Amino acid sequence: MTLVPDSFLALAALGPSWAAWLDELPALVRDLVEEWSLTVDGPTAHGNCAVVVPVRTSDGEAAVLKVGWPHWEAEHEALALQVWGGRGAVRLLRADPKRFALLLERLDPADLTEMWDVQACEIVGGFYRRLHVAAPPQLRTLSQQAARWADELGERSRRLPVPPRMVEQARSIARDFARDEETDGTLIHTDLHYENVLRGDREEWLVIDPKPLSGDPHYELAPMLWNRFDEYAGRIRDGVRDRFFALVDAAELDEDRARAWVVLRLMVNIKDEVEDNQTPDKDWITEMISLTKAVQE
Repeated sequence: MTLVPDSFLALAALGPSWAAWLDELPALVRDLVEEWSLTVDGPTAHGNCAVVVPVRTSDGEAAVLKVGWPHWEAEHEALALQVWGGRGAVRLLRADPKRFALLLERLDPADLTEMWDVQACEIVGGFYRRLHVAAPPQLRTLSQQAARWADELGERSRRLPVPPRMVEQARSIARDFARDEETDGTLIHTDLHYENVLRGDREEWLVIDPKPLSGDPHYELAPMLWNRFDEYAGRIRDGVRDRFFALVDAAELDEDRARAWVVLRLMVNIKDEVEDNQTPDKDWITEMISLTKAVQE
């Protein structure tokens, strides 16, 4: 059985570091299966950064082995799952953080993408309240991120295909949050959206795939606004407001603080798109600008 699909190995085209890691990945997965006394129980799936192998543990429990691309956003995924202890999140069975390997309870692949978006936002807003506990000290801090973004937005302001006032607004927000004591201290998921909530047995829905920081709960909302963008279809202002307030109300968050973080994250998305791609996606940039306007109207 192929443990690493060709479609994932094709990511070697992303560069030498990816190619080197992918060259070793099949052997790494085989080693983990053997070391952890696992039995492969189905075809491997994958996203953009990790393979997920259905397995059975030595006592017959259905689980998945997740092995991810080593990058800083995933370095403390196991720690976050350990802190949550299965309360609202997928249960961690075993981990080897140095090899970015996790053994997780197996969930149903059904997610929130087919659910009415506002109802999905209410569910995710409820998860914010459960998952936002005291952050362990090992995590990187959101204030450090905000300080970096303030500098980078200033350096690149004239090169971004965005009205200058939007960039300056985001830069000002970043500077303020970098100095704000409430920006750090809470364990936040940072990438909680429709596809990162799967159906479970212990609970109807469980959260997966955190990219944890020590941060501010109000930081969390933006991915729920930019995902499923096509569903706004001619009613972006009202659609964004419906999602935004469903999240804010369900989580009992401060509207103005949540809005400020959304604006900053949208501008950071544009900055990253321009930095990371020789030919930036103009449609994606237009969507980010449209969301920035809509969330403030």
